Amino acid sequence: MSFKFEKLIIWQKSMDFGESIFQLTLQFPKDEAFNLTSQIRRASDSVALNISEGCILQSKLEFRKFLGYSIRSLAEAVTCLYKAKNRNYISEEDFNKLYNESYNLMNQIIAFRNQIKE
Repeated sequence: MSFKFEKLIIWQKSMDFGESIFQLTLQFPKDEAFNLTSQIRRASDSVALNISEGCILQSKLEFRKFLGYSIRSLAEAVTCLYKAKNRNYISEEDFNKLYNESYNLMNQIIAFRNQIKE
C-alpha cells in the first residue's frame, strides 16, 4: 500500500533534493539560522510537499496549480543557492551540482505538468 505521489519520480527526486539542501545548510553560519538557512530549507522542502498535496484528492487543474507552486519553490531555492555562493557559504562545485539538479528537476516537473490535461 502506498500513496499515489510516492510513485512519482518528480516527488522522489524532490525529496532527495530537499535532503541534499538540508545537508548543505548544516555548514552555514549559525547567524543565518533564522534567515538563509531557514528560507532555503523551507523552499526546497516545499517542492515535494506541493507535489504530494496537489496529487491527493485534487482536480487536474488543482494538481497543475500545485505543480506550479513546486516550480516556484525550486526557483526560490536556486536564488538562495546564489545567495549562499555569493556569501561564500558553499563552494562553486556544490553550487553547480545543486543548480543542475534543480534545473533538471524543474524541467521534469514542467514536462509532467504539461502531460496533465484539464
